[in-house]
Order: sequence, then structure tokens, then C-alpha cells
Amino acid sequence: MTKKVMIVGLGLIGGSLALGIRRAHPKIEILGVDRPETLAIATDRGLIDRPSALTEAVSVDVVILAVPITQILVYLRELSALGVRALVTDTGSTKAEIVRLADKLGLNFVGGHPMAGSHKSGVNAADVNLFEHAYFLLTADNELLKDLYSGLGAKFMVVEAQTHDRVMSQVSHFPHLLASALVMQSDGFSSDFPLTKKLSAGGFRDMTRIAASEPAMWASILLSNREAVLSRLADFKAQLTEVESLLAAADSARLTDYLTMSRQARETMEILPGNSANNHLLYISIPDEKGATLRVLALLADISITNVKLNENNREDIHGQLQISFKTRDDLTRAKELIALATNFSVVEG
Repeated sequence: MTKKVMIVGLGLIGGSLALGIRRAHPKIEILGVDRPETLAIATDRGLIDRPSALTEAVSVDVVILAVPITQILVYLRELSALGVRALVTDTGSTKAEIVRLADKLGLNFVGGHPMAGSHKSGVNAADVNLFEHAYFLLTADNELLKDLYSGLGAKFMVVEAQTHDRVMSQVSHFPHLLASALVMQSDGFSSDFPLTKKLSAGGFRDMTRIAASEPAMWASILLSNREAVLSRLADFKAQLTEVESLLAAADSARLTDYLTMSRQARETMEILPGNSANNHLLYISIPDEKGATLRVLALLADISITNVKLNENNREDIHGQLQISFKTRDDLTRAKELIALATNFSVVEG
């Protein structure tokens, strides 16, 4: 039975894990390891029972490393040097390198990767519902850990570390490089055509949003999964070569077939509404009128919203687009009904 847990790193992820543990297991003592100012906030908010130091890991039942990958590797060595026998887990975005080191050090380790996040960061952004309905990947089936995390409302999935990294290289790591490369290409292009930056909205904005993420963190993720990402880059080059040949040949029929197959493949993926419990988005077309956005948000005052984004437009004669994400499918449905009853705004799921 778990009585004492140590969380190293009390930012968005670590803090949210603390709140989830607290919700399901109020009697578990939660210790925090972080900077003094972060620990003060975490204590005031009730995320942890008290600040601690890594040396106390020898007397806890579970150690959670909710820090960047480079720090996870450092802490694993320190925990091994301390002779820690507790269950150790992490929240890193790659798994093979981390699991390999933990095994080498003889630690009792299960890798973890919660597939959720937010545009916010830091201990003040901690949210007890952050992981609700999200996939929580584990490198081994572990009942103690799943029980500890039972208050998160997450969906646990066991994935072998190497498989995890190969899949993440395709759906997360390589797309980040692609978004960054697209931004750099466009930045160079804008030297000759300055209008590029003014008109970079719509699809370009959506495709490159992730390029705005924290660079040092992403550099460590990409380097930790370097071989798998290099493989995805090589495969993508082949895809570009194929499309290039279709355009060069002006082959309308085959180009249409290619785009059709792409659309059909996308329709099978969980990124679309109805295919996954993780996607609860509404897009509201709102006129350029004073108070229009606030009017919509006022309607949703009693509904749990995870994010709000106003998508820019480049023309004065079209409506703006308000993008709102919700915690649950029920929240989305209720919001859609309220907006439809109170306004004539166009509302679509996305």
C-alpha cells in the first residue's frame, strides 16, 4: 500500500499529477522536490504536504520524475547512488533511453508518458483534470502505479519502450521538426516576398503552431530519440519525392488519387471528432463586433473549458474564428447547444 510519494518537478505535469493523487488518495503523504519558490506555491495550493530533498527518496514508496529528459537521466543515477528501492517512474516524452539506463542501474522502474498538456506552464497551471480521458502510456503493466494514478481519469496503455519511441517519432517528434523547418523556409522566402509574413494564417498557422514550443526541451527530446526521428525524416523525403514527380509530370489523375488517399487515411485517425475521447473542439464563426467573443464565453461560464484561441483572419469581410476546447464530450455538446440557442453564429466541431 502506497503511503508516501515523492514528486520531483512540480510544474504543469508534476503538479497536476499531485492533484490527481490527492483526489483519489487523500491519506497519501506527497513530498515535493523543486526550487524553493515553486515548493512554496505547491505547499500553499495543497499540491504537496511538505517540501523535501532527493535524499529522502530512500523512505518513500514511489518516486515520480516529472522533469525534462536530461534531468530524468541525472536523477536516475542519483537515486541509484542513494540505494533507492522504491518504485520509480517518470513523465518523459521518450522512453527507450530512460528505461535502458534505469535497467542498467538496477532500479525498480516503470516508464510513464501522460499524453496531455496545456498552453500554460508552471506550478500555478496545475490542473486536477489535465489528464482526464487522455492516454497515459506505461512501459510495463503495474497495478500499484495505476492505482496511484486512478484519480487522473486517464486511459492507461502499456507500450514497450522501443515501440513507444518509434510511434512518438512519427506522431510527435518528427512533426515538430517539420513545423520548425516550414517556419524557417517561410522566413527565408519572406526576404524576397515580405507579404508572406502578413498572409501566414489559416493552414500555415495551424501547421506551425508547435514550432513555438520551448526549444531546449524539444532539442533534448529529439536527441533522445534521434535514430527514430532520422528514420521518419528519410521516409518523409520519399513522400516528397513522390509528390514532386506527380507535380512535375502534371499528372492530375494520380495527384487527385494521392490527395484522396491522404484524406481517407486522415479520416481513420483519432485526431478527428468522434474518433477519440481526447478531442473536444468547437469552432465558432463570430462577427467582428464589440463584445462578440465575450458574449460566447459568458454563455459557457459554467462549462469546463481547457483552452480558448481566437484564430486571426486577413480580411475585413469575413468572420473571425473562436476555437474552444473542452474537458469532455458532454461539455462540448452542452456548449454547442447553448451557443446555437443564444446566437446565430456558425458552430462546427473540429
